[in-house]
Amino acid sequence: MSGGGRTVYVAGAGIAGLTLALALAKFGTTVVVLERNKTIQEVGAGLQISPNARRVLDQLGLDKQIAAKSFEPAGIDLYPFRAKKPLTTLTLGETVRQRYHVPYAVMHRADLAAVLHRACRRFANIDIVFGVRGYDAVSHSRGVSVTVEEDGGRSRSARAFAFVGADGVNSPTRTQIMSGAPADYQNRVAWRTLLDISALDGAIALDRTSLLFGPGYHAVCYPLPHRGKLNVALFAREKREAAFGAAPPKRPSLPYAMLRSPAFDAIMEAADGNWGYWPLATVMAEEWHEGGIGLIGDAAHAMLPFQAQGAAMAIEDAAILAPLLMTEPTAASAFERFVTMRRARVDRVARVSASNGFAFNLEWPFSGARDAVVKLQGPLGHLKRLDWLYGYDAAPEADIPAPPRISRPAGVEKEHRT
Repeated sequence: MSGGGRTVYVAGAGIAGLTLALALAKFGTTVVVLERNKTIQEVGAGLQISPNARRVLDQLGLDKQIAAKSFEPAGIDLYPFRAKKPLTTLTLGETVRQRYHVPYAVMHRADLAAVLHRACRRFANIDIVFGVRGYDAVSHSRGVSVTVEEDGGRSRSARAFAFVGADGVNSPTRTQIMSGAPADYQNRVAWRTLLDISALDGAIALDRTSLLFGPGYHAVCYPLPHRGKLNVALFAREKREAAFGAAPPKRPSLPYAMLRSPAFDAIMEAADGNWGYWPLATVMAEEWHEGGIGLIGDAAHAMLPFQAQGAAMAIEDAAILAPLLMTEPTAASAFERFVTMRRARVDRVARVSASNGFAFNLEWPFSGARDAVVKLQGPLGHLKRLDWLYGYDAAPEADIPAPPRISRPAGVEKEHRT
């Protein structure tokens, strides 16, 4: 069924919203994207595009654009607390390409948003409305009535087939239109910075991702070569009163600060005075839709970032929801099928993410047991463990062969502006 006769409103021009707009537009659907900011903005620095997300983006025709703005790390160096060298290196790079037929890449979040935005601008049936002050939607038997307050006090009213809240962890669609619960702060903060790529030369490998474990905290670093930068994210505990206080913290306050490791000390020294932070909150909405109004991405299921799957889950959501909105007789039935298809998988990813955060932050002697297990699993163990995640095809029109069995390589130990 063609979507040419249907109009879908999407709240939020982030990764979830723009991916959904592209997926819908390919059916000929009229898509109106509502964005509160005056331009495309993506908070944060880097993100990891795992094969399950890349497969969707490639099927949307974005392979070359993503490749030009991303980097494929050769592996992930794992540093136990106070270790001077990696415990092991988890294999990525060409092994991932051979196994899943798409790469594992890292990318600046703003670059992905820009790629999606440019792709949307090529479709006359996508209208992005910037500077929106507010929006409301009411579901009824004839569709969804949408009211939008634009910049300058102008307003528009329209009837749509569906209204999709892709408006993030603090989603107004979830909390105001659907009267859902607010996000749940997890007493953790993501400290972020971008360093010159030479700032940690000699401290960590610049062709790989580095994951540094610590007691109660951990850090992730990876290069963004086309920007000449190194993305650093440090995850640490922070009480609510400090994270949201009148005088927010300016730098991480970490336990066991002395004798961390040469790599960790180099990161802290290079990043001093340049940190920004983002409180980490989760969402698992009880209801992902009410009639023809639904949620995707962080608006429905924000999770801790310790499997680096927040953006990937939003991209998968968009790929699955778009054809349902075009083939189901009503938006309500489309959302019902979407929830049935998505909730169990998203729940599983959220559990893995939370479990990783626990494991990354273990103290001695439990950290020693963790390190022994990691060493025993070897450089390919993570791929065996995550086949169900990375091998998933959210848009199976493409003929993607099933992942082969692992063999250990020799020697391997139209836009509307206001």
